[in-house]
Amino acid sequence: MLFHDRREAGRVLASRLGRYAGRPDVLVLALPRGGVPVAFEVAEALGVPLDVFLVRKLGVPGHEEVALGAIASGGVRVMNDELVRRLGISTPALEAVTAREKAELRRRELAYRGSRPREPVEGRTVILVDDGLATGASMKAAVAALRRERPARIVVAVPVAAAEACDEFRADVEDVVCVATPEPFRAVGAWYGDFSQTTDEEVRYLLDEGARIPAGQSKA
Repeated sequence: MLFHDRREAGRVLASRLGRYAGRPDVLVLALPRGGVPVAFEVAEALGVPLDVFLVRKLGVPGHEEVALGAIASGGVRVMNDELVRRLGISTPALEAVTAREKAELRRRELAYRGSRPREPVEGRTVILVDDGLATGASMKAAVAALRRERPARIVVAVPVAAAEACDEFRADVEDVVCVATPEPFRAVGAWYGDFSQTTDEEVRYLLDEGARIPAGQSKA
């Protein structure tokens, strides 16, 4: 165990991101749901705005924990084509999984943000936060979607990651911060004492609290 829970992991992660503290161009975007408690602590410590960026994993039918890829806001789909071929996943099956996850992505956008507008991304330094990286499929989808919105810089930041997943992003984004890359990695949840599912209610509460973070008042 590296972290008691996601909130503690966020505080540790924030301590590695001090160079972004108090800057008016910085925005923290959380990957729901598990990334939100981590990102809240980061945004509060840095004194910068918090928002969510929605990504959904595309799981293998019948073995949903295995990621074929992911989709993100903006219609981006990132696929592990080699795995799709190796498992013999048909196009209709893949499209059915994608349609189901698109519906859930739309539901979550409404549930989490409601009528609150998205924070603008163009020209800003965006810190993308999740509770960890295993395959990195969800984060890859988020990075691909964000590039379309022309941020000045993208920073991938997580408390724990598989070393190879962390390294894969170094050529694609401007900064990568992985607090720990333990070997053997096993799974993200293995490094948390409490890895219980983050609820929609907790996401909404933390986003409401994040909206009240005083701009520029860094604790980092």
